[in-house]
Amino acid sequence: MKKSIRIGTRESQLAVWQATAVQQLLAGRGFETELVYIKSEGDIDLQTPLYEMGVQGVFTRSLDTALLNNKIDIAVHSMKDVPVQLAKGIVQAAVLKRASYKDLLVCKTDTSFLDNKNGKAVIATSSIRRKAQWLNRYPHHTIENLRGNVNTRLQKVNSSNWQGAIFAAAGLERIQLRPANCIELDWMLPAPAQGAIMVVCRENDAFCTGACIHFNDETTALCVKIERDFLKTLLGGCSTPISALAEAANDTIIFKGNIVSPDGTKKIETTATVLMDNAAGTGVQCAIEILEKGAQEITDGIRNAAK
Repeated sequence: MKKSIRIGTRESQLAVWQATAVQQLLAGRGFETELVYIKSEGDIDLQTPLYEMGVQGVFTRSLDTALLNNKIDIAVHSMKDVPVQLAKGIVQAAVLKRASYKDLLVCKTDTSFLDNKNGKAVIATSSIRRKAQWLNRYPHHTIENLRGNVNTRLQKVNSSNWQGAIFAAAGLERIQLRPANCIELDWMLPAPAQGAIMVVCRENDAFCTGACIHFNDETTALCVKIERDFLKTLLGGCSTPISALAEAANDTIIFKGNIVSPDGTKKIETTATVLMDNAAGTGVQCAIEILEKGAQEITDGIRNAAK
């Protein structure tokens, strides 16, 4: 009897889209599969801001548990939600080719308020990274919490008194919900690994490792590793005001990273351009550089606030 690969996924429309994309890639290689739906803590508690939930792994813990208990064979994640330190016994099996890494502002109506950096407006996001970068650019704006799946969050924009809310472009585009009334925030650096999908399996599962290696995108895998190394060296958590982007151009990697204090008042950034063959340690090197420039004060403040 042919082995069927059980693919673990959260139940949201976006998570199911991602798992189905992996299912189709496996089917194209002749593997039999089935989707197994797992609820996560991040889906159950929709009121608490993510940055108050001890968010590291909040969307992945339930799938990790199912994987280690042999209830599923692989799990599919938005890679930006995955802690930089994987759970013991779980390994990265593949990273899919990256989609858009950009953040979008979905606007209520008029966007003229963006032209006045000293004006007032209400913007919604549950991300401390987006909040920090937004307040750095628009210090007089108010940030409201925004939780729920993509569909719920889009509905809240229409029913609220907000001027807009921030979303990941990849999430909206994958399930064909990107609205016309949105603006790409080209000035906002993304979360490490934003727009990438990660597949994980048990470390001793050679069958699933071998099945997934066929669709691992090496360039994306290199870029997101650099970004996640930057995050890990600075602080390590998913819910931090740390942003990073590594892009491949010909035979080079162009890296940009920053850390912003949660209130937006301090921002330290770095850039690097390195040959792809020498790029592996770039994230660590750039993190050390900005720690020496004063990022340590910001990371210490975040750690102390979390105690």
